[in-house]
Order: sequence, then C-alpha cells, then structure tokens
Amino acid sequence: MASVTIQSVRKNFGTTPILHGVDIEIPDGSFTVLVGPSGCGKSTLLRMIAGLEMVTGGEIRINGQVVNDLPPKQRDIAMVFQNYALYPHMTVRDNMAFSLNLAKADKSVIDEKVQRAAQILALDALLDRFPRQLSGGQRQRVAMGRAIVRDPQVFLFDEPLSNLDAKLRVAMRSEIKELHQRLRTTSIYVTHDQIEAMTMGDQIVVMRDGRIEQTGNPLQLYDQPANLFVAGFIGSPSMNFLPGILRREGGAASVELRDGTRLPAPPHEGGSEGQAVVYGTRPEHLILADSGGIPADVVVLEPTGMDTFIACRHHGMDISAVFRERHDFAPGTRVHLVPDLSRAHLFDEATGRRL
Repeated sequence: MASVTIQSVRKNFGTTPILHGVDIEIPDGSFTVLVGPSGCGKSTLLRMIAGLEMVTGGEIRINGQVVNDLPPKQRDIAMVFQNYALYPHMTVRDNMAFSLNLAKADKSVIDEKVQRAAQILALDALLDRFPRQLSGGQRQRVAMGRAIVRDPQVFLFDEPLSNLDAKLRVAMRSEIKELHQRLRTTSIYVTHDQIEAMTMGDQIVVMRDGRIEQTGNPLQLYDQPANLFVAGFIGSPSMNFLPGILRREGGAASVELRDGTRLPAPPHEGGSEGQAVVYGTRPEHLILADSGGIPADVVVLEPTGMDTFIACRHHGMDISAVFRERHDFAPGTRVHLVPDLSRAHLFDEATGRRL
C-alpha cells in the first residue's frame, strides 16, 4: 500500500491546457474517487498517475517517490479499464496470470495468487472459461482479478462499470467496495456518476474544466457544498436553486425571490444587505405546509413506492420536492413548500461560492 501525492500537476495537449495545477493528497489505504462531467480531466489525470500520459508540470509521488519519468511497469500500480481489456483467446486463469507469467514468476506462486484472487471474486468455477463465455459482470471481475494478483501499491479504476446495465452496476459497486475493505489497497476510481462516487469513496474529488472544485468525504460534499457547481452536481435529484436578493431588516435576514416571495435566510449563512444570492435547498429538505413558504403548482407526480417525487413550478421557476410519505397530488395542485432552514444554503450569485 502507498499514499499518492499530486502536487501542482498540469497537462497540456499541444498548446491547449487540460489540467491547471491540480493538488490532491490520497492517503495510504484510502478509496478516492475523481468525479466530474465528461471532459473535466479526471481520466487524463488517472492516466498520468499510471504513466500512460506525460506530466507537463508538477509532481506525482507514489509512496514518497517522484514517478513523473518512471515507465508504467516500474510504478507498481494495476489498472482496471472500462472495456475489461481481456485477451479473448486466453482462459480466465491465463488472463489473470498473464502479468505474472510475463514477469517469469514461479508457477507455484502464480497458481497460489490466481487461486486466491479467484476465491475473493467468486471466480473459482470459471477459471477454464474464455471471456466470450462470461457475462459483463464476470468479465469485470476477471479484470479486477488480473489486477489483484499483481499485489500492487495502488489500484486505478477508469470508469469500470460504465458498460454494465443499471442493476449490475449496483451489485458491482458493492463488490468493489467490499474488495477494498478486504485488501485495503490504496485505490483511485474515476467516474462521471455522482451516485457511484457517493456510495464508494472515502474521499471524493469533484473536478470541472481541469480544476478541483472541492475535496471531502461524501457527507461533507452533500451537506457543505463549496459552490453552486458542487451543490448541483452532488445529490440526486439535484438541489433547487432560487435566485433572489438578501434582505437584512431588524436583525432578521431573508431572501426576496424575484417574484417578491420572501424566505427566511439560513441562520448559519453570511452575506450583506442587497446582495444578489441564490437560495439552495435540496428536494428532500422541503416540507409541505398549509400556507407560506414557496407556493407552487404541481406539474408532474412520480410515486416510486419508497417515496414521492413532485416537479413543481413557481412563477416560471422549476422546483423539485421529495417526500417519504405518499401523496395523491394531481397536476395543477397548489402546494406550499417550506425549506428546512438548518439544511438550506446561500450562494453568491456572482461567484457561485457558498456564503
């Protein structure tokens, strides 16, 4: 196991900058997820850690050693790719043993490591099959087994679940997390799926346009988003954003929405009188009331059994709400939604930063 330090790392493709001085500290034995929209630079950063892309500037250190100029085979890492990258003419056993055979390891050592990995991943009965005889989930387990037998300092996962169907993705998320809890090998996982990030990571790094927006554990990012981007990206359904003006009159702060509706400001947030702000509240943090709050008309009702999702409209603004209780609203029903002030947020409209 090893820590990974990414310090002021930059990457240019020609004259086009892709990463703009990225700093990340990945503790020994942790599971760190790099998450962000397509094109944010997360996969490029992972490939730089692996040695598959050159570093334009800054340093990458694995277990304290600068690896910028080391070839991939000398970095003691193992990578699991999105497309499995299995050899179709080899059995599961031979695919898993390939790197050890290449290193001319002793046959007894190879057999022992392959058998151990197969037991961990429940592949014992599949060792003599070929990739074409396996399901998508089984192929991904073989790809992970091939990484495990190398006993690396660091595991790198590049969107390994994106080719799987929704149900299998959920199952494989649990398998990868359980695998990490068992092996405790430092792992870096790239995904664009914030649900994967929230459910799997000890530490999440949210990226956008080659920069880090926020780093923290899942609940820190959910409860204390640093800016509008993180607040909107983390959480499903997304946070509601209501633009308005901050009013401080008689010691009580409120936000005046553009239609004149006033909402009490969260007591823990800052800001000054007359400042243009965005009031943020998550759909699950809205409470139904008989009056007051945000009057809105129901547009769509989606009962899921576990909870009830409603899409509403308030003077042209779309608002989402989620209730654990069951409700039988109809389109056009007027509801009053009151934000839970202890969980609401204020953001500066100009900068997007949380106040």
